[in-house]
Amino acid sequence: MRKNDWVLIIAVLLICAAAFGIHFLRPRQAGMVEVKVDGEEFGTWPLYEDAEVAIGETNRLCIEDGYADMIWADCPDKLCVHQRAISRDGESIICLPNKVVVSVIGGEERKTDAVSQ
Repeated sequence: MRKNDWVLIIAVLLICAAAFGIHFLRPRQAGMVEVKVDGEEFGTWPLYEDAEVAIGETNRLCIEDGYADMIWADCPDKLCVHQRAISRDGESIICLPNKVVVSVIGGEERKTDAVSQ
């Protein structure tokens, strides 16, 4: 390889590292987590405070590092437990058998694409 090839490779790696740093290291806008059970508001918690919330006797929600994650449920399929943690405005975790809906309100906005517009 020639010297110009190495310069190009290093330049591309530096640009990638800068993009990675900007995306992952910038501070997040902290929103609130709203929990509804059977359509009625159960409570709201800030995403910036770590907490473990018992939702009745059926579910357990963990709020940590700006993310909300369902860590336990007594429903048979446990789909809500296997969903990824949420942190952005409009994202939600839903447990249908227990009628629990966990939503982020007022957090960092989601980016839209051409299909969803």
